[in-house]
Amino acid sequence: MYEDILNPTKEKMEKTLEHFKGEIASLRTGRASSALVEGIKADYFGVPTPLNQIASITVQPPSTIVIKPWDKNAIPAIESAIKNSQLGLAPIAESDFVRINIPALTQERREQLIKVLSQKTEEAKIAIRQEREQAMKEIDKREKEGEFTEDDKFKSKELVQKLTDEYNSKIKEIKEAKEKDILEN
Repeated sequence: MYEDILNPTKEKMEKTLEHFKGEIASLRTGRASSALVEGIKADYFGVPTPLNQIASITVQPPSTIVIKPWDKNAIPAIESAIKNSQLGLAPIAESDFVRINIPALTQERREQLIKVLSQKTEEAKIAIRQEREQAMKEIDKREKEGEFTEDDKFKSKELVQKLTDEYNSKIKEIKEAKEKDILEN
């Protein structure tokens, strides 16, 4: 009875969580990571295309990212996209690849990244709350239509709230881990 509301709500919350993970993966720590640039879109033949679809991206420890496009004509577009990405990276175009040296983070930059992380976290929490509200409205609607008894309504709302708390807790854990990573590396 409750599953036809809980399952879709859980799926939506899971998608929100995955989106949040993807969003914060691009936040730069002191370490080089391909996730930092994978989602940057370069203008490839007039189409904004993620870098991971037009090039291979490798990391040379400890702090260099190498982007090797399958079509060398894409190098200027890749370089431009990285410069315009607001990540504060300085790409170096070579003959057949683009190299990015990841500089150590300054305290000021760490603080900026923490602010961005907090903003992304709040956006994820808002999305979770919106999904909870949709589920609550559906529960109320079903009670008015006679599908749910009052006990069913309260039990359903309780389960939706537990689900909401669970996903908010996961978001908080991910945020804290990323914040620690930003501050320590």
